[in-house]
Amino acid sequence: MAHLSDYIRQKAFVPKGKGGKAKLKRLGRLHMTVFSPKGDTVVGFLIRRPDVMGMVRRPDVFVALDSLSKAEDGFQVSDERGAIDDTARRRLGIDWDRCLMWEGMDAVTVDGGTLGHVSDAEFDPATGKVSLFCVGDGGVAESLVGTVRIPAAQVRGYGDGMMVVANKARDHRPSGGVAGKAGTAYAKAKAQGAQTAKRADDVASRAVDKGSKALGRQLGKTKGMFGSFMDEYRRASR
Repeated sequence: MAHLSDYIRQKAFVPKGKGGKAKLKRLGRLHMTVFSPKGDTVVGFLIRRPDVMGMVRRPDVFVALDSLSKAEDGFQVSDERGAIDDTARRRLGIDWDRCLMWEGMDAVTVDGGTLGHVSDAEFDPATGKVSLFCVGDGGVAESLVGTVRIPAAQVRGYGDGMMVVANKARDHRPSGGVAGKAGTAYAKAKAQGAQTAKRADDVASRAVDKGSKALGRQLGKTKGMFGSFMDEYRRASR
């Protein structure tokens, strides 16, 4: 199994030249994950390309998950047709306007309980199928107490700018943190990222519409803006 954190911030390269003389040219860095409209499958990533002259922002590039392969210093993007942008979306048959970006989004239970926000996910790199989502605060607290691992089957969908999960998800205990291994009480592990994660939605859209279709439409239009915020957020959370 793979994790989003295995991909995010990694360099992406494309072949330059043909045959045995082909070399790799840097395309940019993977910086946001794109999920299927149902939210249970990773379909690809957004690649942030270098600014022109260090000043002019270039549009992000969408690359399909199945068009990525591990390279020495990151990932290589296939040079076959259907690897990036519109050709990839058509080949995959995805409704781009309804696709989701879970990273940084608040995770709440059906009855309104706050768990934190989505910071990672575990998935099958061959199919993109997600097995679980990791929910934490994205900062120092997360490194100390770990994240709450929520099975994908407990995700009920998107609503009001948040990931909605089954009420029993609150029973999961954090794992993976230094303090958690030392037996820190669960009460100290409660995620504190609600307000920070909500700002991601504010940047992506001044008024978050209801329903996954509306959210997807906003992300489809402002994916670059949303990704910019998340890059800054990740740097601030280190």
